[in-house]
Amino acid sequence: MAALYLASGSPRRRELLEQIGVAFSVIAAPIDETPLPNELPELYVERLARGKARAGLAGLGGPGVVLGADTSVVLDGRILGKPENAAQAQAMLLALGGREHQVLTAVAVTDGTREQAVCVSSRVRFCAISAARAEAYWHTGEPADKAGGYAIQGLGAVFVESLDGSYSSVVGLPLCETAQLLAQMGVACWQ
Repeated sequence: MAALYLASGSPRRRELLEQIGVAFSVIAAPIDETPLPNELPELYVERLARGKARAGLAGLGGPGVVLGADTSVVLDGRILGKPENAAQAQAMLLALGGREHQVLTAVAVTDGTREQAVCVSSRVRFCAISAARAEAYWHTGEPADKAGGYAIQGLGAVFVESLDGSYSSVVGLPLCETAQLLAQMGVACWQ
């Protein structure tokens, strides 16, 4: 069985892979995450997932399968990245409040010879959010390093009225699709 490497520093992605019984090692894969001019969100997340997988493979220096992933929150066609400060985080939450938004997660796997990728789209509807509640959420520390400024698997779950799609994808790794991609590369679940 091929050795798997996760090209991500995300503790959530590590937990999700562990949840499905996949053995892996973490490898650094720094890439430029700046969106290209007029780049569609779906193409953006897939480009980053592929870029992380390729960068991880380049850093390996030997055989293995590398998984890269990227998640973006999209509102009105605009990618909401990780907030840089309290004001930006609160503005994101106020914009998301009372509305539906899209969460895109792309996953790419490569062994240097083969490369496969998939992009999963989910729809999340938030309840209305007051400025005071957005500020209080910022002070929990949770939104600081999250796409769209919230974590569905954490305290931010209180904002979610409904979810149409993959919960694990919104967290950061669509498990059904990831397991399928890994199987194509000879990496099994439930190891």
